[in-house]
Order: sequence, then structure tokens, then C-alpha cells
Amino acid sequence: MTSSKQALAHPASSAEAAPGTPPGAARGAQGRGTPPPDPDSWRSRLYRWDMKASPYAFIAPFFIIFGAFSLVPLLYTAWYSLHNVQLSSLDTQTWAGLDNYKNLFSSSFFWNALKNTFTIGLISTVPQLLAAIGLAHLLNYRLRGSTVWRVVMLTPYATSVAAATLVFTLLYSWDGGMINWLLHFVGVGPVNWRESNWGSQFAVSSIVIWRWTGYNALIYLAAMQAIPTDLYESASIDGANRWQQFRHVTIPQLRPTILFTVVVSTIGATQLFGEPLLFGGVSGSKGGSEHQYQTLGLYMYDQGWIIGNLGKASAIAWSMFLILVLVAAVNMLFTRRLRKSQ
Repeated sequence: MTSSKQALAHPASSAEAAPGTPPGAARGAQGRGTPPPDPDSWRSRLYRWDMKASPYAFIAPFFIIFGAFSLVPLLYTAWYSLHNVQLSSLDTQTWAGLDNYKNLFSSSFFWNALKNTFTIGLISTVPQLLAAIGLAHLLNYRLRGSTVWRVVMLTPYATSVAAATLVFTLLYSWDGGMINWLLHFVGVGPVNWRESNWGSQFAVSSIVIWRWTGYNALIYLAAMQAIPTDLYESASIDGANRWQQFRHVTIPQLRPTILFTVVVSTIGATQLFGEPLLFGGVSGSKGGSEHQYQTLGLYMYDQGWIIGNLGKASAIAWSMFLILVLVAAVNMLFTRRLRKSQ
């Protein structure tokens, strides 16, 4: 009798549950579960605050460091470019307005530095990226010791600018340099690489090419390995050889990556500083005896730290910044057109 009464009592308790609620759910909520937390309790408020504030706390260190070491110096440089400021008397500042920019754009040294920056960037970027694509295409096939070759290609990038430039300075030396020694065997007289116009620019460009070709080759290699193999199989079925596959499959698929490397190389060429400074030796900040390889970075360094005119140096820095903004705008325009064409 007792067990039958207990059996009859279970359905009754289930029937007393809220309409639409499974019978087991009501018992589980009352027996094993805990009552829902009060939405106004301090734990609930702390949980909601943690969910909203944690992402901002995680990214806050980047913005703090960026603001302290990038944004504030950038704005302070803009303020300096509108004043006459000397390195020897930083506390004495006089308002100059746009005079520093007017004097800069009317100076033949600025346009010479801009021309040298463009020519050295062109001489170093085009061969560098062409060689990088070729090396990446070779490494894309299965080669023995491919990992070793990739490490070897990245070694020049890991080498310091000072060490690489000093080695190339010895190679391009007027007396006893290996480059002039090799030119002697092909019937070419010795070249004064440091004092000649195109020779010095070619020498500086060769240092940039040597340091950055392997880095860009690895970027191209990663992009090539992401190309679907079905495209190559379809091209081979249509009778395309490896050169035709490279032209009509690999290059079109690499267009976004090529555009990225062109922009990054252009930015690096605009900021070129260490290689020509160390290559020139005593006259490195001048870019040679006749400023034949003085870049915008060297011109800014010469005006700010050698002559001591920080106002004009700040104007040069902001001119370089505006050039980089223009490059970024052109990059955005080409990227949008590329997406529309695809």
C-alpha cells in the first residue's frame, strides 16, 4: 500500500509543474540545481563588467605603447616643424609657420635627396622582387634540403645592417676590393664606387637587395603554397608547360602578395638610412662628397643632428610621412581595382 501510494504521488508532483515544462526538468531544478543568481548582485555586475572590459584591457598595452612612442613623437615633430628650433637651445622656440616647408621645397638638396631616394629605391626594389619570385618558384617544387635552403635565404635578413654594410664596403673598395678585382678580368678598369654617381647608388642598392631578397622570397613561397593544385592540374591537362603555368596561374594568383611587397619595399626605400650612412664612412651623413647618394633619411639626419636645425629636420620627417601616406593611398586604390577585376 505504501509503495502504491508513492507511485501515485510522482505523477501528481509532475502535474503540478508549470505548463510546458518537462517533468524531469522541474525535479532537476529543485533537487540538483542552484537558484539563478540575482541580476542585481555584485557577482553578476562583476561578471558583466568583466565580459565588457576584458577585451579592452587586453589590447590596451599596444595602444599605450603606440601612443607613447609613436603618436606623441609624431605630433611633437609636427609642432617642431612649425617652429625655429636649434639642437643647442631646445628651450628657445620661435614660431615659423610654414617657413620650414617653404625653405625645404626651395632647397636643391631636398630635391636631390628625393631623387636619390627614388632611384635607389627603384634599383633595389625591382631586381629584389624579381629575384625573390624566381627563388620562391624554385623552392616551391620538391627539392632536397628545402628547409636548409629556406634558412639560408633568411640568413641575410637576420644579419645586422652594420655587419652587412661593412662587408660590402670592403667588396667595393677602390684598392683591393673584390668587385674591382673581378672587373679587371673582363677588361673593365677599377671603379671608384664611393665617389661615382651611379656606382655609389648601385653599391648601396646591392646591399638592400642582398638583405631583403630572401625575406620576400619566403613571403612569395608561402603565397605559392596556398595556390590550389587543381589550377596547375587543369593547366597541365590543357597542355601548358611549367613556364606557361608560372605565367598564367602563379603570377595572377600572386597579385595581392606582389602588391603588398611592392608597398612594403617602397616604404623601406623611403626610410633608407643605415646602408648609405655606413657605406659613406666619414661623409656618410652627406651622402658622399657631392651628395650623390644622400637619401631623405640621411638629409633629415644631417639637418637635425649634424647642423642642429631640428625645425627643418622635422619638416623633412613630415614630408616623408606624407609621401608614405600617398603610397598607402595608391596601394588602397590598386587593391580595390584588383578586387573588382577578380
